[in-house]
Amino acid sequence: MRRVLALFAAVVLVLSFAPPAAAANPTGTISVGSYYSGGDEAGLAAMTDYCAAQIGATVTVNPGAFDVGSIETYLQGTPDEVLTWDGSERMRFYSDQGLLTPINDVWHHVGANYSHALRAVSTGSDGRQYLVPILQYPWVVLYRKSVFAEKGYDVPTTLAQFVALAQKMQADGLIPLASADAEGWPAMGMFDILDMRMNGYRFHMGLMAGNNRWTDRRVKAVFKEWAALLPYFQPDAASRYVLDGAAEMIDGQAGMYFSGTFAANATTDPSVIDDLGMFSFPLFGNRYDSENAIDAPLEGLAISTNRHDLGTAKKLLECAATVPAQRAFVAADPVGGIATVKHAETSGYTSYQKEMLQVIKASNKTAQFLDRDSRPDFTGADGMQAFLADFLVNPTQNLDHFLCRIQHFWNSLPRH
Repeated sequence: MRRVLALFAAVVLVLSFAPPAAAANPTGTISVGSYYSGGDEAGLAAMTDYCAAQIGATVTVNPGAFDVGSIETYLQGTPDEVLTWDGSERMRFYSDQGLLTPINDVWHHVGANYSHALRAVSTGSDGRQYLVPILQYPWVVLYRKSVFAEKGYDVPTTLAQFVALAQKMQADGLIPLASADAEGWPAMGMFDILDMRMNGYRFHMGLMAGNNRWTDRRVKAVFKEWAALLPYFQPDAASRYVLDGAAEMIDGQAGMYFSGTFAANATTDPSVIDDLGMFSFPLFGNRYDSENAIDAPLEGLAISTNRHDLGTAKKLLECAATVPAQRAFVAADPVGGIATVKHAETSGYTSYQKEMLQVIKASNKTAQFLDRDSRPDFTGADGMQAFLADFLVNPTQNLDHFLCRIQHFWNSLPRH
């Protein structure tokens, strides 16, 4: 009898600590608020249609429900029950304010589908999970394979080879690197890659978190290197939007373009997309080469605090974390990114998606992007966007004063 009672007590103890599962067979209607457009919007619709059928619910997508700049107002109002959002600090900033619902019980069911790295990016500062990843893409140097073949260009693997290629392109009448920063955030990608190449992933992430200072000599070295590379970039970046820069490379005016792989949305011609090649920004020949760190942002689904049918919302996120759901997404959006789950079905990937996968697999460290890895009130239009735009206009300015201004702005932000 004691053994029976002990067993019963143990079962009760286990159940009391087990994360609660979502309702077994929830039914209802929920909406998904989205900031997606173009191909991503088609991918999200394909995935939610698949999952709606799987969970026996009606799922409606509300496209254009918010944008990055209006997310806080959206979450503080009457948001959709589920929303598309990003991982890392961009997620934590809002989960810390209680504007997102923790989904530990969802992760109890789907956690085995993800790597430890993706789990970490989906985890809030309180140790609870708030996001289910659905899509990931790398920041790379894009080029036309046909142009490289015609001109006899080789893909560079070192900084010296990269500079030599840029000089050869100039001699051939090409702009070596297209450049666009009208939206304010694209220039962040160049800072990220140079900082990780020169100072390593750990230093870079410490800088994003405020544990390292912008006045550090290592940060100054990054801007000096960037200034040395600017003669190979198309001037007046502020006059062009990100897809304008991609069009310059696609049209053959520029030989290369450093951007997220979403830049392929500048064309709808499948033959042109098949002709796009990519490579990671070259290595610098230092102790951080083995990291081969890159920005590889992920996107996912979160649940707001406007929870009319929490069970259905959680079941939707559980479905989104499966191979067939993510296969539906990337099949409908062949340039937006690749699936995030382990053992994803890749046989149907386009050549462009297969190259994305190779780039991400070859990286030993992945960051999310400056405006996702650092707090949004630092990275926005009044912060790093403005500072980087100022640098691009005047790269020969006094860098000590420039970096002091950045550090002063960081110091002025409220502590959380």
